[in-house]
Amino acid sequence: MLALIRAMLRKAEREWEWLDSAPAIRMRREDNKRIRWITRDEASRLKAELPEHLADAMEVALFTGLRESNVSGLEWSEIDMDRCHAYIPASKSKSGKAIAVPLNSNVMAVLKKRMGMHPRFVFTYKNQAIRWCSTQAWRKALRRVGIENFKWHDLRHTWASWHVQSGTSLQELQQLGGWASFEMVLRYAHLSSDHLRNAAERLSATISLQSGSVTKSENRWSPC
Repeated sequence: MLALIRAMLRKAEREWEWLDSAPAIRMRREDNKRIRWITRDEASRLKAELPEHLADAMEVALFTGLRESNVSGLEWSEIDMDRCHAYIPASKSKSGKAIAVPLNSNVMAVLKKRMGMHPRFVFTYKNQAIRWCSTQAWRKALRRVGIENFKWHDLRHTWASWHVQSGTSLQELQQLGGWASFEMVLRYAHLSSDHLRNAAERLSATISLQSGSVTKSENRWSPC
């Protein structure tokens, strides 16, 4: 909600020229300690319980990592269907910097399905723009599938967690998610140790123990 208010004030200043200077809005800091994510099976069951516009919005959130305000307020003018990219302007970005968001085949399928439903906004309900996704319908769907302690913002955590588990580097994740600080990405490091395992294996490949019966080629654990 704070992000939406800030975006409106910036628009009033920079585009509509209603304000000489938009007042500063202090955003709530993301909880660096809380990481709640769901499995692909849980995501599929939850999506099946949602009304179409929220199911589509959830799909986009899960495969782009966009925050709730960026999903609910996504406009067709921010999407390049030919290049498969979305461009979140600085006025709508939490970091205050424009973000280029690559769109995979899952997201493109949703966008193609929704084309023509509304001239400006991607996600609408009864032909009206939606203000947020975390609605009563969302909460009821969570209860029906038995998913507890899960917020809409946790879809972003889920997106990041799935990326790391699939081998995406933390540096790539930072760029994809538009995080200004690398520290925000480090909270997902524990979900994959591949980069550390590969580093550990370098030592095994270059050093052998000559004492006793252990050598580089004997009695050595095979790499995972």
